[in-house]
Amino acid sequence: MQLSPAHHDERLTAPRSWWGIAVLTGLACALMLLPLGTMPLLAGLVGGTALSGLLVSSYGSARVRVVNGALAVGDARIPVTVLGEPEVLDAEESRAWRTYKADPRAFMLLRSYVPTAVRVEVTDPADPTPYVYVSTREPGALVEAIRAAKAQAVPAA
Repeated sequence: MQLSPAHHDERLTAPRSWWGIAVLTGLACALMLLPLGTMPLLAGLVGGTALSGLLVSSYGSARVRVVNGALAVGDARIPVTVLGEPEVLDAEESRAWRTYKADPRAFMLLRSYVPTAVRVEVTDPADPTPYVYVSTREPGALVEAIRAAKAQAVPAA
């Protein structure tokens, strides 16, 4: 199956250091249960590590896709026909749009461990969302996929 040029698929996984923190959390749980004996210690180790790992995995499972004429970000699906021109944000601009430039009405999928992002204005007058902010490790590829999907969605004149 040949994918269209408008296809983009990225998973924003948590950094490796977060998995180390999950293991250390399991060790901390085990040490808290050390006075109760060996079995509670092992239960704390396994349970604490599993729960921490589950939290890291769920937070790091966000997907950014451009497929079938839509920008699919996390649980949201936004047709590319209602999006303006995408803008690549470097680390400094990303930080600015996450903080003092941010609009509380904007849709934001941000991950603190991803320094770059893409910002796309929403041009639908019925939608109160001014723009979409998406953390991405491949901002250029995401912008090109959005542009290609918009070009495919526009009927030939």
